Amino acid sequence: MDIKNKHIVITGGASGLGLELLRQLEADNHISVIARPSAGVDLLRKAYPDVSIYEADLADLDTVETAADALAKTGQPIDMLINNAAVQYTPRFTDTNFRYETIRREIDVNFTSVCVLVHLLLPNLMQSPSSTVVNINSGLALAPKADSAIYCATKGALNIFSQSLAYQLEGSNVGVKQVFLPLVDTSMTKGRGSNKLAPQEAATEIIEGLLSPRANIDVGKVKALRLIQRIAPSVATRIMKAA
Repeated sequence: MDIKNKHIVITGGASGLGLELLRQLEADNHISVIARPSAGVDLLRKAYPDVSIYEADLADLDTVETAADALAKTGQPIDMLINNAAVQYTPRFTDTNFRYETIRREIDVNFTSVCVLVHLLLPNLMQSPSSTVVNINSGLALAPKADSAIYCATKGALNIFSQSLAYQLEGSNVGVKQVFLPLVDTSMTKGRGSNKLAPQEAATEIIEGLLSPRANIDVGKVKALRLIQRIAPSVATRIMKAA
């Protein structure tokens, strides 16, 4: 697959990994970004005037529908939809600072909005001779950790959804890929963990994976996790529990 002269839609493209993917893909492609209103979006407009921006809070499905409808109505075929945006809250259910209201937001941003966008933008994806839905996932979809139970659950759901969606689209012009990430050094992971993968490295590895026929793109330490799961599943479970 050649990633040149394509129309690529990236969610969360105003910061973190999404912004780095935009930086590495923008020169040879037309990029559309779906992101919530923020200072990052304002800076993105100034730095990349040719990028099309559709503002939406992915936890607010009405704004997601509005943004997707506006994008769909341009009539432009979409060659690649990269569902990148995600949020993660770390308090456990047993912690005094756990907030009930974060449950719905985490599910809607990480999972529901992905399903909604695929549905609403599928006609535009079908217009391309060959298009791809790319769902940015996590090693936590393969084995959860003790913290962030909702986040882990949304990533597990995204894994199953991606597999089923691929079955539904067999024989069509739309393929489905998943990217399984280790801990990447972004604002979402600030103050957590060590030996994080730089966004630049993660984006480069993702793009290299997109050029291959693989449905699953394992990035960084996830390759080792897959191997450990095959050889010693219980060891992999213990490692990820404490992640």
